[in-house]
Amino acid sequence: MTQPHPDAVAIAVNCAVITVSDTRSPETDTSGQLIQQLLVDAHHTVGIYTILKDEPTQIKPYLEGLGKHSEVKAVILNGGTGIAPRDTTYDAIQGLLEKTLPGFGEVFRFLSYQEIGSRAIASRAVAGVYQGKLVFSLPGSTGAVKLALQQLILPELVHLVGQLNPPDN
Repeated sequence: MTQPHPDAVAIAVNCAVITVSDTRSPETDTSGQLIQQLLVDAHHTVGIYTILKDEPTQIKPYLEGLGKHSEVKAVILNGGTGIAPRDTTYDAIQGLLEKTLPGFGEVFRFLSYQEIGSRAIASRAVAGVYQGKLVFSLPGSTGAVKLALQQLILPELVHLVGQLNPPDN
């Protein structure tokens, strides 16, 4: 699939990667590792990486703290987007988003449906803007992470960051 218009300048976007999980460690966080690898392979940087418990009292303040890091232009969270009682990522961040990108969740679920069928409806994947940063919240499975990064986030990351941070005229 081609982009509607190519980005004028290729830039390296500095990203934060947050895995939300009660059980993963840096050694077992295959989804967080995959996000980082795909970003680096696309010539972006990962300035911050962490694993947080699936607790709104950890997720929300952490995202608020990232708002103060002017060098971070995009935040990619993975995990906690389902409907199980411990899935609280969506609940923690949706109220912080100043703008949402409804198309991200819609297209992500459509693409997921093509791969996994009707279970895609349980995903609360969401994207938006918080304090001038792009925020993407993905399911924690490596398949979902790969799908979102390769088909949606990486093709649009530079363009969206450029929209949020237009060059001075």
